Amino acid sequence: MIRIRLRRTGKKGYPLYRVVVANQPDRRDGRFIETLGSYDPHQDPPRITLDADRTREWISKGAQPSEAAEKILVRAGVIEKKPPIVKAKLEAKRAEQAKAAAERAAARAKAEAEAAAAAAAEAPAEAESSESAE
Repeated sequence: MIRIRLRRTGKKGYPLYRVVVANQPDRRDGRFIETLGSYDPHQDPPRITLDADRTREWISKGAQPSEAAEKILVRAGVIEKKPPIVKAKLEAKRAEQAKAAAERAAARAKAEAEAAAAAAAEAPAEAESSESAE
């Protein structure tokens, strides 16, 4: 699998990173296919230099960014932040529960309306029978 990930460079205690495209089994600082840019976490704000077009091209070809690289790509505006799958499942479950609650409320309202209509129909009949008994 092809990954977009960070490759550590810089001095000891002062890391700088290159954003590279590499095969997943290769070492972190080993072979890579292409350099897409760099990331300097020591700047304020952190400096990100990327070739956005090449990055999008690699993503369209199926390259998957690592977690750290994805955060950098989102911060740089190259890709949009994806909601985690867990949140999507939770939102779907909540929507399903809300739909079921709405259906229960509608059924309850319908039953109450039918009961009220039946009570209204019985009330005049009781009034007529009490008048005829007198």
